This record gives sequence, C-alpha cells and structure tokens, in this order.
Amino acid sequence: MDLAQEQPDDHWEVEALYDLCFAPGRTALSSYRLREAVAPVAGLCLVMRDRSGAVVGAIRQWPVLVGGAPCLLLGPVAVHPTRQGEGLAQMLIRESVDAARALGWERVLLVGDASYYQRFGFTRLDHVVMPPPTNPERVLGYALQPGAWDQVSGEVTPFNAG
Repeated sequence: MDLAQEQPDDHWEVEALYDLCFAPGRTALSSYRLREAVAPVAGLCLVMRDRSGAVVGAIRQWPVLVGGAPCLLLGPVAVHPTRQGEGLAQMLIRESVDAARALGWERVLLVGDASYYQRFGFTRLDHVVMPPPTNPERVLGYALQPGAWDQVSGEVTPFNAG
C-alpha cells in the first residue's frame, strides 16, 4: 500500500470512493454543511493506493469551531468494500490524527459509532452540539493535547464563521 497526502488530481477518485462507500445522500448530512466553502486541511487528507495505483482508502479533516475554539472535523474516512477488514481505516485514522498532532492541532471531532472509534481514544462529547439532525450520541472527540476538551463546549460552526 502507498499512503500519501491527497493531491488535487486525486479529488475525483476520492469522491468516487466516498460515493461508493456511503449512501447517495451523504452530502446532505450536517457535517457537510460545516465543510461548505472551507478547504480541508491539506496535510491531513490522505489517500491510500494499492499496487495497481487504484485508490482503496481516503481520509480528510476539516477545520471547524466548537464554541469558538478551533477544532478538526475528521471525515469522511472510507475504504473500498473489497479491502475492508484489512485494517486500512485504522491506518488512515492513526496517520491523520498523528499528523494533526504534529501540526499543532489540539482536538479532533467526528460523528460516528462510539464502539468503533473508542479504540483510537475517541469519547462521547455531551457538551458539543452538532447541527441537526445529528444524533448527539454519535458526537465524539479526541484530545490531541492533554485537557484540550476541558474548557471547550457549545455549537459546532464552520471555521469561516465570525
């Protein structure tokens, strides 16, 4: 497997993978509203290619604000259905989160299944409010620095929000 930073030429292959892995209405989710007109954090967007050069995995992270504090919104993360169960998603998540820490980010947020993401250190964030119709039980966070979530609470808003 070849893991590299996503490049502009990868965009449509990555989008095709996301279309394959997620429901057709994925762009209607509240997390997508937070990403509109905001560029992902380039150094945290990774693409995994197999020996043939095909994209088999991808992850992106986006800047958002939580109660005015900067945060990363992890996702989407996807692995081609024929490659699932090989630990590729774990590799993508760990590499992207480690890169976020190295870049000085303090916290990561995602909307997902707690039973899956707890293995990476994500826990439920009862004090963080995603735009509706997000299920509050699926709002998870990870502190990249000790205590990074301690004084952070409130609504998640786009990074470009004043």
